[in-house]
Amino acid sequence: MTASAQAGLEPVLSRAAVIPVVVIDKAEDGVPLARALLAGGLPVIEITLRTGAALEAIRAIANEVPEAVVGAGTVLDGALLKAAKEAGARFAVSPGATPRLLDAAASEGVPLLPGVGTASEAMALIERGYRFAKFFPAEASGGPALLASLASPLPQLRFCPTGGITHDNASRYLKLPNVICVGGSWMVNRARIAEGDWASISALAKAAAALRVGG
Repeated sequence: MTASAQAGLEPVLSRAAVIPVVVIDKAEDGVPLARALLAGGLPVIEITLRTGAALEAIRAIANEVPEAVVGAGTVLDGALLKAAKEAGARFAVSPGATPRLLDAAASEGVPLLPGVGTASEAMALIERGYRFAKFFPAEASGGPALLASLASPLPQLRFCPTGGITHDNASRYLKLPNVICVGGSWMVNRARIAEGDWASISALAKAAAALRVGG
């Protein structure tokens, strides 16, 4: 039973209806980006471990913007989970869920949001005591229709759909009873980050923060 692997995760996922999913190319952009998102009303940030700058950006945000809740995304194994924890990540997100990763999450003490795309994968997490999962890739895996169909047979699990989520379709997910939040990158695209266009990012974050679970 690994319910402890998600201890403290529910308040994180409940902080806002949208979690920005960030690919960051320069570590020094992490702090101003976090401040821009906070100013727009999005306090929870997922920095994906897809670039060499990601861990250093997480470390900088954790140290300099403590009011932000920074997590690590694209965590694929126990080594990355440990590295994210050491950098200051307060939660971790994975596109899938392997037994080794779930075992590592149980021992590392970092709240993990593992990914699923099918009912069988969701059931495997429920067997381990998980209450929350990333639904990924959301649009390609069946979108709101598939999630709605899982609500009745699998009420134990709530989801954060990610993958193809936009400001225009986010509400279709957020109105579902088994969705706690969504993950999206429309307000934090790499071009805006590279340009340091923090004002635009804050404005887009403000619009995203106005979205509400259940509405």
